[in-house]
Amino acid sequence: MKKSCSIFCTYMAHSPLFVTIHSIATMIVCALALYLLCAAKSIVWPPEPRALSRSEMAQLDNLLNQRYPERLQLLSPLPYPTVPAELELYAKSAIIIDTATGSILFEKNADEPIPPASLTKLVEMYVVFEAVQNGEASLDDMVPLPPESWSVNLPGDASRMFLGKNEQTTLRELLLGLAIASGNDASIAVAHYISGTMEDFVARMNAVISSLELKNTHFVESSGYSELNTTTARDFAAFSRAYLNRFPDSLEQFHAQKKISYPLEHNLPETQKHLGDTKAVTQYNTNRLLGVLPGCDGLKTGYIDESGYNLALTAERYGTRFLSVTLRGPGNNSQEGNRYRLADGTTLMEFAFHSFADYRAPTGERAHRFTVGLAGAAEKSVKLVPALSEALTVPFIASDSPGGAAASVRVTAHIPSCIYGAVEQGTVYGTLTFSLAGTELRTIPLVAERTVPQANMFSQMAGKLLALCIEQARG
Repeated sequence: MKKSCSIFCTYMAHSPLFVTIHSIATMIVCALALYLLCAAKSIVWPPEPRALSRSEMAQLDNLLNQRYPERLQLLSPLPYPTVPAELELYAKSAIIIDTATGSILFEKNADEPIPPASLTKLVEMYVVFEAVQNGEASLDDMVPLPPESWSVNLPGDASRMFLGKNEQTTLRELLLGLAIASGNDASIAVAHYISGTMEDFVARMNAVISSLELKNTHFVESSGYSELNTTTARDFAAFSRAYLNRFPDSLEQFHAQKKISYPLEHNLPETQKHLGDTKAVTQYNTNRLLGVLPGCDGLKTGYIDESGYNLALTAERYGTRFLSVTLRGPGNNSQEGNRYRLADGTTLMEFAFHSFADYRAPTGERAHRFTVGLAGAAEKSVKLVPALSEALTVPFIASDSPGGAAASVRVTAHIPSCIYGAVEQGTVYGTLTFSLAGTELRTIPLVAERTVPQANMFSQMAGKLLALCIEQARG
């Protein structure tokens, strides 16, 4: 009799009818458990998790910076393969980048060490703006002019804004003299005012370069007059990106200004006030592409015999900004040098604007932050967030217009319907894929924004049941 019962039970356990009844019963129990859970909590599952505190957000940023060092890189290759552009340039060394992403669009001998000449003054301005941010100085400060900064004491071939003894000049005016006239006299006055000595100021310049991890750049003085200053096109493009991202207002306030007249009446010592503005010398911005190249609003030129004609150039159109650096441009005189700089800058910028545009991720409620339910964890849900910046330099594949290219990007999220057990901050649980016209451009990880510990044993069992319900519902 016992043997007959055993045979019967074995038969029933493997019979299709029993399997079907068991499956239906399991689904009913799961559905009932899910219904009771939602009814008890009076919520729509999964619920929105609480917002991160400021300290938790900082912790997440620090963690992701450690796990994904590319987050801190100033320059990087495009994340998808391209056919290298064939551009004819006069300059011996060149590079052009997207300032939003740091993507390198074209380069030529970008690692050759070359004196930056007066491009050096951009690093000087960075140090000054940093000092202003730190409360060490104000742009409206009156700056004493040491004898080393008087125009008459400069070498004959040095560029100058024509500073003179006992003149009254603000830090803002000196920065205009740096940006527009490329004045070496202004450079000396600024360095002495901010740091007391040229040596101490140059130490701050090199500290900035070190903090940006630019290994092939070094300065010995602030104006760029010395051939012992050195950089590369790649390094200086990386610096310029950092400069523009940190101090974007410098463009409108200083680099886009087309001329400067100095000294004006208010700058003159009392003994010369009667001269009024008649003593002023008007100089035009050394960047001849201002007002010529559409969208151009900076950045800086440079020339000494040892470097040739250098140019750090930036322009913005349709919300996309590119930046190029050309070093060791040819020219037997300033007229020739400017002509070649203008040609190279135009070639690089038109190539970029006719080939690429910026995609920027949606913000606010449409931002790519995904709520995923948790089962068997101490909280009911967690958000998955992009581990890397979503800014993307988009090629003109599906459209030949900036707006069309960026608008055609398709974003696909691959995320789980539920995560069982504990969740660790920064752990990858999904991906975000960007594609254009069927071509995958980039995939970035989606990570948990917070740590959620495992629940107690009873909740884990309920979580198992909940996860099974969700799996059954999906499949």
